[in-house]
Amino acid sequence: MASPHNLNLSSQGTSLKALFTGYLLVVAVGYLMALVQIQLTHGLADGEYGLSVDDIVYSYYGNRSNSLLENKLHGSMKPMATEEERAAIITWIHQGATEEAYENSGIKDIFEAKCIACHNADSGMPIPDYAKFENIRERALVDTGASFQSLARVSHIHLFGIAFIFMFVGLIFSLAAGVPKPLKVLAIITPYAFLLIDIASWWLTKLNPNFAWLVIIAGGSMALAFAFMWLVSMYEMWILPRKHPDDRDALLDQ
Repeated sequence: MASPHNLNLSSQGTSLKALFTGYLLVVAVGYLMALVQIQLTHGLADGEYGLSVDDIVYSYYGNRSNSLLENKLHGSMKPMATEEERAAIITWIHQGATEEAYENSGIKDIFEAKCIACHNADSGMPIPDYAKFENIRERALVDTGASFQSLARVSHIHLFGIAFIFMFVGLIFSLAAGVPKPLKVLAIITPYAFLLIDIASWWLTKLNPNFAWLVIIAGGSMALAFAFMWLVSMYEMWILPRKHPDDRDALLDQ
């Protein structure tokens, strides 16, 4: 039988608890901001607030009954233009989205007034440059969802960044003394497993919309694992009575 070690969250000094708490608070706010960002991007893909399966399908597989530009005007970009301006752009798309009509029917003026302020080469954001007509024309075609290039870029960013976040959250949580070892191991490994499933489900949904449910399941499982480790860690640091290293009976087998 393994002997219990002396490290546990409740017995740490105030300075180390403050360090752990500061990190946990910052990543919790970051997680909340990520959820807000998801609601404001993917969550508006179908034109309505709240993340749904249709939002996931439209984001990765696309809404192939319309063009990407038209879907954006009905969805996340809807507040950026008036109803008349959106109608004019959609009519232009349905009429063939020609460069001549773009120049001569007022569509260019709408893009310059409402779109190019953000959609330009100097924005520093991963969005198309609408100062170039060919980029607009490309998005006036059938909406096939996220490109393989964008999926590859976002996938590697998420894999590296989120893995680091959960490494430190898991390290702090691993010092919890009041969680049975099997449950602790399960909680620590769960976000990594579902991170891989989450990324894989993006690519699978790009190929087949039926995998959209997997995106929601994987993302929700990661959030639950994060919340569990966060709450247990904060509880043991600041609410649980202080445990001294010599109090062997109070420590579980780690």
